[in-house]
Amino acid sequence: MGLTEQVTAVEAGESGKASAPEYQGALGSLSVNASLTDVLARGVEELRAAESAGDLKETARCSLAVAEACRRLGRTAEADQAWKAGYRAARAAGDAAAMAWALWSGGTLARQRGAFRLAYRLLALAAEWGERGGDVVVRGYSLAGLAETGRIQGDYAAVEELHEQLLAEARRRGEARHTVWALEGIAQMHRNTGAYDRAHALFEEAAEIADRAEDRRGWAWALRGMADVLSVRDGDVEQALTLLSRAEAACRTMELRGALAFNLKMRGNVLYRAGRYDQARELYTRALTEFRDMAEPRGTALSRLGLAKARARLGRDSAETAAELAVLRTELNRIGLHHARDMVDKAAAELGVGPLPGPVPRAAAATTPPDAYRAEALRATDVAGLR
Repeated sequence: MGLTEQVTAVEAGESGKASAPEYQGALGSLSVNASLTDVLARGVEELRAAESAGDLKETARCSLAVAEACRRLGRTAEADQAWKAGYRAARAAGDAAAMAWALWSGGTLARQRGAFRLAYRLLALAAEWGERGGDVVVRGYSLAGLAETGRIQGDYAAVEELHEQLLAEARRRGEARHTVWALEGIAQMHRNTGAYDRAHALFEEAAEIADRAEDRRGWAWALRGMADVLSVRDGDVEQALTLLSRAEAACRTMELRGALAFNLKMRGNVLYRAGRYDQARELYTRALTEFRDMAEPRGTALSRLGLAKARARLGRDSAETAAELAVLRTELNRIGLHHARDMVDKAAAELGVGPLPGPVPRAAAATTPPDAYRAEALRATDVAGLR
């Protein structure tokens, strides 16, 4: 499919239902809301058939679906094997676009595993190969992946404009799924900087668009964001929990393991803010178990932070709390989760156990450093190239 045809197809799809371009070839008819277990089973079946037929392009397409299903199910080692196998098949077939999709999957997995340097490298390569292959969709996904990686690290200055540009482009092309993604990313940055009204409005808009497009994944993430804002801004515990229950039901249908774990962690946040520390401790503990099992460092760290705060409120020795927070801060700084690292210092102040023992990364905490690898990767973000 040529560049013009792809843009036309995306524009046509927005006014209807959300699509899943990561499901291709024999798997192209799968819904964005399909159960991941079903996607994986079908993907493995079609992958074996493609390998038996010696069809390298179809092998690459099926490997992509297998990689994404495994990643979202928390089966990260299998996801790693699948995207690499898909890349090798795509390269052997000389298919630049398929190479780009494999690199995008690998970059997304690297971010999920906390390997941010690798994530930037793979996503920048994916954007480059998407352009070479004339695939505007994978290039857009790759640029969005770069933006999301920076946002998760807390480097809002570097990626805020890129989020806005990608939102404008998604609206121009009429692409519902990416419009929802961009709205949620911008909303999260507003929420984290205290602009709660703006954040809630954007999450609400994202939920409405996702609902119309039948993008249940995007809808569930938007509800989680709304619940967070209602909790922190209004102290509305019951409405927040109701929204999280609705989001959880959607995620269970699709078996979105990571999203379910973040839902647990957010329930813990809501209950912690309400002073229900025993319940919050239980939820943080459950979330921590899930994230550790998936080898997901960001969720693990945030759950550890919540659990440390809940235990402190329940009478844990202040020296033990301070020591745990210091270790956690060091780990977050090492990984590169700058926003979460700053949250640890705020927690120490909130609990009255600061300043934390050990070296305090004051310069790093003040502003997120413009790491060379991130700056280099973000040079690939020419949104005009999507037109």
